[in-house]
Amino acid sequence: MASWQIRSWLSNNLRRVASCSVSTQAALPKNTCAAFSLIRSQPSQYIVASLAGRKYLLAPRDLLTVPHLKDVRVGDVLALQDIHEIGSRDYTLRGDPVISPSRVKVEATVVEHTKGKMEVVFKKKRRKGYQKTIKNKHPYTRLRIGSIEFPQPSDS
Repeated sequence: MASWQIRSWLSNNLRRVASCSVSTQAALPKNTCAAFSLIRSQPSQYIVASLAGRKYLLAPRDLLTVPHLKDVRVGDVLALQDIHEIGSRDYTLRGDPVISPSRVKVEATVVEHTKGKMEVVFKKKRRKGYQKTIKNKHPYTRLRIGSIEFPQPSDS
């Protein structure tokens, strides 16, 4: 078959499949409370949160390695404040720019303070006899992400 025949056959079959497909798009929620309840009903959720100046895509029980956090000890529990997005397999809710901490509660536990691999920087200047080796290990903090909770808003 020539290439134009293959393209024609593919476009006809794709058109046929597209016209036969059933729309499985879910209904959109009317307000944010309904959106939170839909996300809560899903089997797995995720969040996009800022921590130490970077955004991370996180799920419950994830182990996250971030640059060293000062003033925290192993076993401390941190509440994630800057949550930009929360979602599940079918639904996503984005903040403008963040979702209120009263709506979503996520905690992270400090597991350990560790260092990265040895980084070696070798400096040299030709014909001068100058050689210098710099070795460094960057410090990191490892966090275990807890469950994603949706506190019920108070009716006051």
